[in-house]
Amino acid sequence: MIIWLNGAFGSGKTTSAFELKRRLPNSFVYDPENIGYFIRENIPKELHEANFQDHEQWRIFNYEMLKYISNTYDHTIIVPMTIFNPQYYEEIIQRLIDEGISLKHYILYADKSTLLKRLNKRLERGETWAKSQIDPCIEIFNTEITEEKIITDNKSIDSVVEEIAKRSGVNLLPDNRTYAKKMIDRMIVLIKHIR
Repeated sequence: MIIWLNGAFGSGKTTSAFELKRRLPNSFVYDPENIGYFIRENIPKELHEANFQDHEQWRIFNYEMLKYISNTYDHTIIVPMTIFNPQYYEEIIQRLIDEGISLKHYILYADKSTLLKRLNKRLERGETWAKSQIDPCIEIFNTEITEEKIITDNKSIDSVVEEIAKRSGVNLLPDNRTYAKKMIDRMIVLIKHIR
């Protein structure tokens, strides 16, 4: 099964994905962004798109890779990735569903002030690309890609992860870490994924 965590930048996708991985035996986090960085490293700068999702190769490769992994790996694949272009959603997520892949898609949803506060905590001061995408994300998640929202404004990461698990029908291992250990683990994930 694929659990796809969608949502605007700052909604908690990456943190939730790695917390879910810790508590789901044999689960695997697949990061589609890596393909975007691969494309940028391997084509002339003149061919770069501002958003690497605009490269057709990014969409094709991620669809093919997720199909391959889901057909050959018997455990849960967790995908933390913002996709708010309806065409790209259709080309990857809906196509996988239509082809019989078990895929649960959730939008981790928060209002703009919450998202901005979270991005500022990540040291994204001033106007950044992630911040400039908030309004288009919220608009699409309110009008076109609307199913399975998990409102995260006033929820802890633990409760978000538990809600994802409950909706997905999976059982989580208990989390016996201390509060301090959880915070350290989450900070490490955050640092590793600031790009």
